[in-house]
Amino acid sequence: MRESVARPQRCAIYTRKSTEHNLDLAFNSLHAQREACEAYIKSQAHEGWRLLPGLYDDGGLSGASLERPALQQLLEVVKQGGIDIIVVYKVDRLTRSLADFAKLVELFDEHGVSFVSVTQSFNTTSSMGRLTLNVLLSFAQFEREVIGERVRDKISASKQKGLWVGGPVPLGYRSESKRLLVDDNEANLVRFIFTLYRDLGSIRAVVEQLDRDGTRTRKGYRFGPGPIAAMLKNRFYLSEIVWQGQIHRGEHPAIVDRELFEAVQAQLASAAVERQGRARNSAFILAGLLYDDAGNRMSPSHTRKDGVRYRYYVSQALLQHRKARAGSVARISAPEVEAAVTAALTTGETNLRDQVVKVTLYCDRLEISLTAIETDASRPTISVPFAWQPQGRRKGIIHEPSQQRQIDPAAAGGLLTAIAKARRWMDEVIDGAIASTGAIAEREQMGERNVRKLLPLACLLPAVIRAIADGTAPAGLTVRRLTAALPHEWARQEQQLLIG
Repeated sequence: MRESVARPQRCAIYTRKSTEHNLDLAFNSLHAQREACEAYIKSQAHEGWRLLPGLYDDGGLSGASLERPALQQLLEVVKQGGIDIIVVYKVDRLTRSLADFAKLVELFDEHGVSFVSVTQSFNTTSSMGRLTLNVLLSFAQFEREVIGERVRDKISASKQKGLWVGGPVPLGYRSESKRLLVDDNEANLVRFIFTLYRDLGSIRAVVEQLDRDGTRTRKGYRFGPGPIAAMLKNRFYLSEIVWQGQIHRGEHPAIVDRELFEAVQAQLASAAVERQGRARNSAFILAGLLYDDAGNRMSPSHTRKDGVRYRYYVSQALLQHRKARAGSVARISAPEVEAAVTAALTTGETNLRDQVVKVTLYCDRLEISLTAIETDASRPTISVPFAWQPQGRRKGIIHEPSQQRQIDPAAAGGLLTAIAKARRWMDEVIDGAIASTGAIAEREQMGERNVRKLLPLACLLPAVIRAIADGTAPAGLTVRRLTAALPHEWARQEQQLLIG
């Protein structure tokens, strides 16, 4: 009788190591895992198992996420039908998440792929194998969560004791034996920056002065507004550590005296309130000037529909639920009334407030009260015909193309913060100041997947960043849109994000 020949089984080995520690050794954990898997495949040669030549190794990557280059490459080959069996040293090398494992098993079943663990011998083609895997993955996920809790508890306890727990060394200090000591030259620079802001009252003015003086960061870069703002708010320079909203006394020496620090904080708070006021009212040139014909002030307001921003002025009587006391026009399109006033004065928006004292809105006209410089006693006001149209405009709904294209200031601020984080992280990775994206995620207390999503923002086209900063970027530009599918080529970024 002829012996039956086993059907060939194409095998691929996947290996993973959570940290980059010892990856540079001639023989590391990845090699050890591969050797064990290769030996197991050879032991199954009588079943037709043969090893494919491809290498699928992820070094320095956590098993908490499936966003790993080698794993994604392996899954692509699975989808193309190029693999019959995936061999790993332990099941948690593939993933530590029970939810992610369920997705993988579903994908493997769909393409007829078996999954084998060398040290936990079972096969996912059987129901018992799946049960065993689920039990093991539950413990693996539990272990990962416990480790995370231990790390967070250790960091929390250390910070509450005022200990520095690592990460980038703040300007003004140097690290020796895991302790922070004052660097005299950098400390003098920090105090100079605090004093300069107290005297100038503007972060941009501080940046420009430092640039004129040729002052550079520790790594030789120019100082930017973001890092300067972060430095001025950092209580670390008072020998304090902020953790979960609580301030703890630090073990490191202070660099800035409390009187100077508090003076700077007061100026920063005042500047923030002023910026918010300007952002809130800059688009409404008649804010504080416009009244209805019943004497009620008309306040700026806006709404959004399908991504388009609509501006209008509304009577205070209407806002205070006193509709009966509102004037004949309780709500008006902002661009419409602003254009009428500007045209009547034949002047630009910039000096309108220098000429106008009050604008009263009637259903058929505008009465504009001017300053004494612009008129004489015989004509304190001018009357301008104004055809108010209640249909379609009563709620201030008018399309503003220029505003439709412009990004919201709050959204722009969030984008710039994300970009600044990504660039800082990229610098740290390149300079070797931090080991991996996993270390960044742990320090920032966020998911490693989110860190990996944000990192490409460090390579964003400068023209896009300028457009976000000056408010001319498209209104639909968000962090999610930027990180979803950001092209590597700057020309494609410009076409996709700015030109559309």
